[in-house]
Amino acid sequence: MYAAHDESRNPGELGRRGFLRSGALVAAAVGVAGTVAAPAGPALARGSAPAAGRRVPVDRISIQLYTVRDVLSADPAGTLAALADIGYTRVEAAGTAGLTPAAFRALLDANGIRATSGHFGIPQPFDAAAWRATLADAGTLGCHYVVHPFFGVGATGPIRDVAVWRAFAQDLNKAGAMARAAGFDFGYHNHHYEFLPLSDGSGRVPFDVLTSVTDPRLVHLELDLYWSWRGTADPVDVIRAHPGRVRQFHCKDMNIDSGFADLGTGLIDFRRIFAQSDVAGVREYIVERDNAGTSPRVPADALDTAAVGYRFLRNIRF
Repeated sequence: MYAAHDESRNPGELGRRGFLRSGALVAAAVGVAGTVAAPAGPALARGSAPAAGRRVPVDRISIQLYTVRDVLSADPAGTLAALADIGYTRVEAAGTAGLTPAAFRALLDANGIRATSGHFGIPQPFDAAAWRATLADAGTLGCHYVVHPFFGVGATGPIRDVAVWRAFAQDLNKAGAMARAAGFDFGYHNHHYEFLPLSDGSGRVPFDVLTSVTDPRLVHLELDLYWSWRGTADPVDVIRAHPGRVRQFHCKDMNIDSGFADLGTGLIDFRRIFAQSDVAGVREYIVERDNAGTSPRVPADALDTAAVGYRFLRNIRF
């Protein structure tokens, strides 16, 4: 859980300007090129851009706040201010840093940031009253997109039972219908568990069950590009199989050991994927790194990751 910030512990330590005076963060904010490790065309010099090509609309760039969870827990106000200074005007919520939704919304408003999206797990077993209360919190935060963040692991490991996945997909439909009635756009965020073979010998994977059982009008896809690759599912193939249904991208990179990397510094060819944006129907490009700010990285590095990701999305052409 996030802890509320206590100004008396170290006043100003994590303040807006303190973060941005970090040499690493400043360098990341001004010097990251929009290049990828596996380019679709001729290699580009660092800091250059193609003469022509589409860009990610700046008002569609967001960041999943799980990326900065440690610094956000220590200093909610300073962290949101630092994200605003980097250039973010959108975030995807992952909790409210120990604050009430209303108090967290006030900090967002004070920094000119909107929580256009949020990760909110649906109750299991499904409970309509509990889900209604969750949607009320999402409304207080100002979210338009409400996304279920995780499924696929049980007491004995990855879930491969088709009946379990089918029942969960039916619950997603229930949650999506309630969300739609309340004015939200409901989605599902994948990891790699969705791409493991099911135990029924059919050759299918849980993602096949999820996308066939859920109603596209009620449940869109928030496609995590890293986890899709980690599950050996080419994001381009996923997009082409589900045109118009991938409303959000989780943009995170992969290092040579298949671990996480700051956006644009790893192996994933984002130019190739982003070229499918119209086919996907994508509305948000969300920066994320699951292990930013955790050991052995120091907490402030999460804001380096945020700056690197923002500049990459601003610079890439596709």
